[in-house]
Amino acid sequence: MNKYKKLASNTIVLALGQFGSKLLVVLLMRFYQNMLGQEGYGEIGTIIDTATLLMAFATLSIGESIIRFGLDKAYNNSQVFSIGLKVTLTGTLTCFIIIPIIAWLSGVLPDNNVIQLLDEYSLITAVYVFTGGLKSTCALFVRSNGYVRLYAIDGIFTTVMNVLFNLLFLVGLNLGNMGYLLSVICADICSVLFLTYMARLPKYFILFGTDRDVRKAMIRFAIPMIPTTVMWWIINVSDNFFVSEMLGFAESGIYKAAYRLPNMIALLSGIFSQAWNMSAISEKNSRTIAKFYSDVFSAFQSFVFVVGAGMLLLIKPIISVICAEDFHIAYIYTPFLVLAVVYSCFATFMGSIYVASKQSTRSMVTTAVGAVVNIGLNALLIPFMKNHGAAVATCVSFFTVFVIRVVDTKKIVFMNIRLRKLVTNTICLLIMGFTVIFSKNDVIFFAILTAVFLFVVFINFRACIKLVKQVMGKKK
Repeated sequence: MNKYKKLASNTIVLALGQFGSKLLVVLLMRFYQNMLGQEGYGEIGTIIDTATLLMAFATLSIGESIIRFGLDKAYNNSQVFSIGLKVTLTGTLTCFIIIPIIAWLSGVLPDNNVIQLLDEYSLITAVYVFTGGLKSTCALFVRSNGYVRLYAIDGIFTTVMNVLFNLLFLVGLNLGNMGYLLSVICADICSVLFLTYMARLPKYFILFGTDRDVRKAMIRFAIPMIPTTVMWWIINVSDNFFVSEMLGFAESGIYKAAYRLPNMIALLSGIFSQAWNMSAISEKNSRTIAKFYSDVFSAFQSFVFVVGAGMLLLIKPIISVICAEDFHIAYIYTPFLVLAVVYSCFATFMGSIYVASKQSTRSMVTTAVGAVVNIGLNALLIPFMKNHGAAVATCVSFFTVFVIRVVDTKKIVFMNIRLRKLVTNTICLLIMGFTVIFSKNDVIFFAILTAVFLFVVFINFRACIKLVKQVMGKKK
């Protein structure tokens, strides 16, 4: 199987297993908004964003090592799984120590919306981190061990269980935010049990005698990924914290709703990235690696731009369908968030070069620059641009990381990013974005968006066809 076909095969399997479940989460957004309200929806977003950050520290970002070392045939799978699991269990259990600290901060910092919220949900958040870290470790090992189909099936299974627990805790017991968190926790527990049984994970676990050199290598690779994850967290979700504190949880709920739909692009990209990282690591020593990266990125950016343009074309009717009425205004905040997610996808793609070459420190440094830009722009723009300011800050941050990585990764792999096409597509999305924000006439609104969308499809069509031919084994 050629490398293009293998990449396509893994992407299709992961997409079949995960896209339906990810789409279901978006379709349930209106349900969550109705059950939680604007303020509750904003609060739950803040709690989950905090848990995501805690998980990175608690697990030492060991999941990155599980993927990198698990896919490398030079390392024993049992060693990789055992080391990863022990680090995860040790770290996540320490999260329960943080609970008194949050309570202390709540008393020291009066009238702080975010800290007071986290104090109220501190215990359940620690449980959320524990089960989430355990589920992630098991799932990532299953994928790195070659069980791609099982990994995909687990995605569907976890989502189904999450929905069932939602019905129990949100509808049946009306537990609000607590019910939402319990649903995710219970679904993660079910996932761990499912993967443990199906992949026979206990046979890979070594209680004593793990290799010291492998442990050092995995932790050495993972440690720089902690600040990298923190920096990505800052770029992705710090705007939500700024909005929550400066504008209130109701506004952050609307902002979260605006971000949810563009994140579908990231979810699609994430499915591809899982398959792409497997290929990037497997093909890292190939003589044609530069051409491989260039061809795949050309098709990838074409696909992402077309999806982004399509989302802006349909954003108004989609928001009105999937969001509760109180959240319909969210559509005007989506344009810069769409562009932000587009460039986050590109930055993540470039980051795969660091993963394949074990250059995690360089990944950390490039992301840190974007985080600093994000914090500075959030503080500067939100006071007078409100949610638009947060969206612009996020967009500029991801764009900055992408540009830096394009320049930096040329030292590792000289890749053609098709600059003219990149610039043209970006200008098209900006035209569509300003139309969404400022146009009040529906005829002009849809006429401009449709014309620009068709142009975006036209200029990106050939790159996708070229990759399809390479997958099929045909010459250009």
